Formats: sequence, C-alpha cells, structure tokens
Amino acid sequence: MAQPERFSNLPEYAFPRLRNLLNGVEPGGDPVVMTIGEPRHPMPDFVAPIITETLPLFGKYPPNEGTPELLDAIAGWVQRRYGVELSPSRITALNGTREGLFNAALALCPEQKAGDRPAILIPNPFYQVYAVAAAAVSAQPVFVPATEQTGFLPDYAALDPSLLDRTVIAYICSPANPQGSVAPDAYLERLLELADRHDFLVFSDECYSEIYRETPPPGALAVADRMGLADRVVIFNSLSKRSNLPGLRSGFAAGSEANIAALRRLRSYSGAPVPLPAQAVSAAAWADEAHVDANRALYQRKYDLADRLLGNVPGYRGPEAGFFLWLPVEDGEAAAVTLWREAGIQVLPGAYLARQVGDENPGQGYIRVALVADEDTTARALGLLRQTIYRGA
Repeated sequence: MAQPERFSNLPEYAFPRLRNLLNGVEPGGDPVVMTIGEPRHPMPDFVAPIITETLPLFGKYPPNEGTPELLDAIAGWVQRRYGVELSPSRITALNGTREGLFNAALALCPEQKAGDRPAILIPNPFYQVYAVAAAAVSAQPVFVPATEQTGFLPDYAALDPSLLDRTVIAYICSPANPQGSVAPDAYLERLLELADRHDFLVFSDECYSEIYRETPPPGALAVADRMGLADRVVIFNSLSKRSNLPGLRSGFAAGSEANIAALRRLRSYSGAPVPLPAQAVSAAAWADEAHVDANRALYQRKYDLADRLLGNVPGYRGPEAGFFLWLPVEDGEAAAVTLWREAGIQVLPGAYLARQVGDENPGQGYIRVALVADEDTTARALGLLRQTIYRGA
C-alpha cells in the first residue's frame, strides 16, 4: 500500500541523525551529553507525596480538558505571571506542548484561504513539530530565517503581502529554541498587528518562559489582551522546563474561548488526557513559585559560567533565556564529531534544527549545547569544549 506523500520529505529527526553521525566514533573522555533539552535539576519535593496519595486515581479516566483544580491553578499562574484573567473555558490541559502545537494546527487550520493553499509560517531554525503539523494539514510550510541579522527572531513583516494573505498560522518560540532570544513587547505587538491585518493566528510556544537571566520574558497572550486581540493568539506552556518534570507530559494551551473550544473538540476524539495523578501534581506545580525560583537560580549560575568560559570567543552570544547555547562554528557536524572524538562531549549540529532554503541552512554554522547538567559537570564540559574547538580564541 502506498504511504502518504505529505510526510515523504520529512528529514530524519535530529537525534537519530546524530546517532548515525557519531556511529563508530569512540568518545575521547567520560561522556557528557549536552544534546537534548531534558532538565536534570531536582524535581519539586511535593511530587512523590502527591503521586502516592493519588495513586488509586490511575484507575479512573481523566477529563480530557483538565480537572477543575488544574484549570484553576493554570488560570491563577497566568494571572500572577501576566496579569491576564482567564476563565477555565479558555484553557485546555495537554500532554506537553508538542502535542498541543501539533493538534492546534489540525483543529484551527482551514483547508483553503483566499481560494488557495494555506501557508504556515515557521521560524528557521525551529522546534521540529511545527513543520510536521504543517505537513499534516497539507499547508505550505514557509521557513523564515531567524538569524543574527534578524535578532534571531523571524521577520514575518518582511514577507510578501500576498503570502501573508494566505497565511493561517505563524509559529513563534520565545524564549527561542535554539537561539535563546526573547521577543520583546514591540516585536509581539507588530506580529499581532500583522496577524489581525492579514487574518491569521499566532501560535506562541513559551515553554522556556520561566528560565531567564533577570527580566521575565513577555507573553504573547498578555500583549494580545492589552491590544484587544486575544482571539489572534494561542499560547503553549508546560512543566517540563519550568518545574523539571519532562516525563510528567503535562502542559496547557490558552487562548480565546472559540479557539480553545475547537482544540478541545478535536482532542476529545484524538487526544490522550493527562492521568489524574499527573494532573494533581501539575496543579500543585502551577501554584508554587519557590521551586521555580530555585531552578532559575541554578540556570543563572550556568549562564555566568558560560559567559566566563566562552565570552571572548568570536561570535559568542549568551542566551537571554532558556538553557541552550547557540555557538558559532565553521561547520556544525564537523564540530560535533570533533567534540565527541576528542573530549567525549555530545552536542547537536545546528543544521539538524533547521531546513535548507535555497542554498542556505541557517543552522549550518552552529552547534546547540544544552546547559541541563549540574554546575560542576557543566563547568568541566564547557572548559573542554573551549579547549577543543576554540583553541585559538
């Protein structure tokens, strides 16, 4: 039987691709894996007791959209963090942000716009689920450079107005994966004005929002609420990075009542609800800031480490937020092989997080380094990285 063509041009996913690249290459030291954005800081202390107390609830089907307690906790966090009041009907629970970023495209992308194939705008480099969501709805993916020249944010306003008229969704990630850039209020205002003028939605991936140097990154929903354009944006967030709970698979989407109703309707057929014990942990996590403050302080110390060890490397730019370094190299694949072979440090070639458009892949001259290990391991690894690929700097 023939397979669907809409997925036929998907490149191999980043991590299998990295395994193939390093296959047969022996590590040149005790391995330190700095590829995947999997937090390794301690989980909050309240997780285990809540799981123990709610263990019998694994025997019950959970509500797909989230328990009232969870929705109230999320609404409370959004109010404290952004000053936006949300009714529970404007929120839905998710199995992490990836599931929501995919399903929201299925729920909200029309088959045609302006009598033509719809377009979905994607920053390049990007979190790879954006592209597969566009493929699933048979939209045209438009990869827009997010490079040093554009402040590592996509310049959607520079696109042809006829393309913007066909646009149905624009993905934005702030703080950005992999570059660590933050979209300021003025950028979000321009993007929302563009969305309103050309009648499209903004999907704002904000899962790194609570890891930052000093100033909390703005939120797209807060900006939209001030502008009276809340129907133009859907935000996505999770507990993976904020609370060091990537395995809990718990997040949320929030937006207008109509957009969330459409997402809930689709998920009632196709989405897997978050188990009730996980929802109980999630409600406690969204209600607590002490563990988030402690977690952020650990990352802030690692920002300082990176600045000290790599700050005079030509082209180095410390992240504004998030936990990735986006380091300039001559060739990302070659640098990844060298670091593994000579130092036992595993990093991700930047090209694996981007798509080639014409003759250019905007990730080609970078590696992504995840600052997720403990402080001592991070210091040792960054020192070895500096010695191995930046010897002359």
